[in-house]
Amino acid sequence: MINELLDEATDASVEVREHIFKNEKLKGLYLDGVITINKNIISTTTESICVIAEELGHHFTSFGNILNQRDVRSRKQEKRARNWAYERLVTLFGFVHAFETGVQNRFELAEYFGVTEEFIEETIKHYQEKHGEYKIIENYIIFFNPLKIGKMFD
Repeated sequence: MINELLDEATDASVEVREHIFKNEKLKGLYLDGVITINKNIISTTTESICVIAEELGHHFTSFGNILNQRDVRSRKQEKRARNWAYERLVTLFGFVHAFETGVQNRFELAEYFGVTEEFIEETIKHYQEKHGEYKIIENYIIFFNPLKIGKMFD
């Protein structure tokens, strides 16, 4: 997955770098076609995938300086970039495929998608905000709270 994201960044003329940030809470930053991830914070490839996806989301959905998160416009752009990352890495059809392969819990779901458990939790919240309590896809129904997937019969 990380190679796919790096290829997508390259195709979009976005450079991905590692750097040690003074602000230890900052995991990544996107600025003018460059994604920089905090080398001290990113401890796993899985976490790197999540950060790169969100920062790539900024490339595709944000504009200007949005570091001031007290500004509602900045918060909206931050949310838009995160939503892009959720939908890029964890698709609704992906939930169905995971169900079909026997994934049993959120840990296995995170492993299946190659993301962190926190990212899975936030993705589920995003889809619930977007679709409500459930979403029907072909002959499957995905309930978001709690997460359950069922196959519907005619």
